[in-house]
Amino acid sequence: MQSPLMKFLSGIRLFHRSLCSIATNIEMRPQKLERIADELLDLSKLERHDYSILFRFKLGLNKYGPAISGLDSSASAGGGTAATDSKAAEKTAFDIKLEKFDAAAKIKIIKEVRTFTDLGLKEAKDLVEKAPIVLKKGVTKEEANPIVEKLKELGATVVLE
Repeated sequence: MQSPLMKFLSGIRLFHRSLCSIATNIEMRPQKLERIADELLDLSKLERHDYSILFRFKLGLNKYGPAISGLDSSASAGGGTAATDSKAAEKTAFDIKLEKFDAAAKIKIIKEVRTFTDLGLKEAKDLVEKAPIVLKKGVTKEEANPIVEKLKELGATVVLE
């Protein structure tokens, strides 16, 4: 049988060991971060750009902000097509993209673009001539459908992204 003093001392030894292991882990973390930072600094400018895009993708971020509320490690762990399908189904903001247009209908298309973009004649003309180009960003499907239909009637090839 151990005396209370021996139990106390063995408890202190265990506590000391756990503190030492925690201190070792704390010291290793900055070393790991330093190593990662050094590797990132060794990348070329193009590689750093590619890395930043990949990192945002892995976090579930895109050009519209977070794809999901919070960071869900199971969704970013990869492989799940169900998560990708649900994101596509939940999309509420769309971009109207003019792919190409019939040259004979150019003037009518410019006039139509002016009606939903509030641009002047010159700005609308410049925009249409840059096709393929996004004409309007972040519109609802209900708002985008009449615009797309009207542009298609006029001879334009338009897609919702």
